[in-house]
Amino acid sequence: MHNRDFDPLTIDEIQQSCQLKNTDENSERVCRINEEITQGLELISHYPKKVSFFGSARFDDSHPEYKKAMSLAGRLVKELDYTIVTGGAGGIMEAANRGAKEAGGNSLGLNIKLPNEQITNPYVTQLIPFRYFFTRKVTLSFASRMYIYFPGGLGTMDEFYEILTLVQTGKIHRVPIVCVGAYFWETLDRHMHHGLMLPAGTIDENDMSLYTITDDEDTIMEIARNAQARK
Repeated sequence: MHNRDFDPLTIDEIQQSCQLKNTDENSERVCRINEEITQGLELISHYPKKVSFFGSARFDDSHPEYKKAMSLAGRLVKELDYTIVTGGAGGIMEAANRGAKEAGGNSLGLNIKLPNEQITNPYVTQLIPFRYFFTRKVTLSFASRMYIYFPGGLGTMDEFYEILTLVQTGKIHRVPIVCVGAYFWETLDRHMHHGLMLPAGTIDENDMSLYTITDDEDTIMEIARNAQARK
């Protein structure tokens, strides 16, 4: 199921191309940004039915959340023919890519170049490398029918609030946002309810319904089954 019609540029190739096209630093930077977004969106446009997985890169294959993400991704591929999209690194990302690949499905990885080199997991069947976090986030958030968040760190929180904000402000239509790992997400949910909504009034009750916290795989599968194509 690997799509071989798309051959992405490497970060170095993008930089070399932009240096040839532009004479000043700002124009070169704009060119790199444009190239990253363009090839990222071109890649995922080949796969119309997608779900994006987010979560910690620090969980190894013995961790319960790793096993859960792997199982869920495999079921989404086998039962509902989803393409799995992740950040392409280790932990939850590796687990989701692994579950997809071992189920015979498409497993996309959108990796980021970091000062301490981030390793692409071996289960990615189609890779796009990114220099910039924000261009990677645009691609990760574009056109998936569903977003699944496992426990994670600052990057996961950033990506979680990004999608919530896009839905809350109507920049994208309402899509399922599922938080797996109730022990982790219920702490955040209490903060949202008792910190942001009630005393501060900075969000309202409707905002509390933008996401679903559940550890039940069958419930998640049912949400995925009913998820609609993005407009």
